Amino acid sequence: MTPPQRQRRFPQDGPPPQPAAPAGKEGEGGNPERLYVVTGPDGERADLDLVTLIVAGSPDPPPSAGPEQAALLRLCAAPLSVAELSAYLNLPFSAVTALLTEMLAAELVQARFPIVRKALPDRSLLEAVMHGLQRL
Repeated sequence: MTPPQRQRRFPQDGPPPQPAAPAGKEGEGGNPERLYVVTGPDGERADLDLVTLIVAGSPDPPPSAGPEQAALLRLCAAPLSVAELSAYLNLPFSAVTALLTEMLAAELVQARFPIVRKALPDRSLLEAVMHGLQRL
C-alpha cells in the first residue's frame, strides 16, 4: 500500500502569500518608536499596580486627547484594572501606566487602589462557616 500524496495549496512556481501582520502589534517587536510616540518622554509615573481599578469621570474624550487616551476613556466607563486595559489595548503595562499618569494629572480618570487587609479573619468564624456548609 502506498501512502496518500499531499496536495499543495499553492503552485510550486510562485512563493506562498505572506500572512498580514496583526493589527496593534507595532510596538512589540518591529517598531519601538511607536511606544515613545504614545507615551512621550520619560517622567514621573503614578504608582499603579496591575490590579488598580481605573474609572473615567466622563466617557467623552476631550478634543486634545490622542487615540489611545480616547480608547482608555471609552473602556473605563466601568471600572477596569490596569492589567485589563493593557490587554484590551495591546500595549505594554509601562505604556499604559505612562498614559494613565497623564490622564490622572489632567483628572480625566480616577484610580481606585486595592484594599489591603491588615488582619486575618477570625479562625473560629471560618471554622463555623465551614462546618455549616458541610451540614448542608
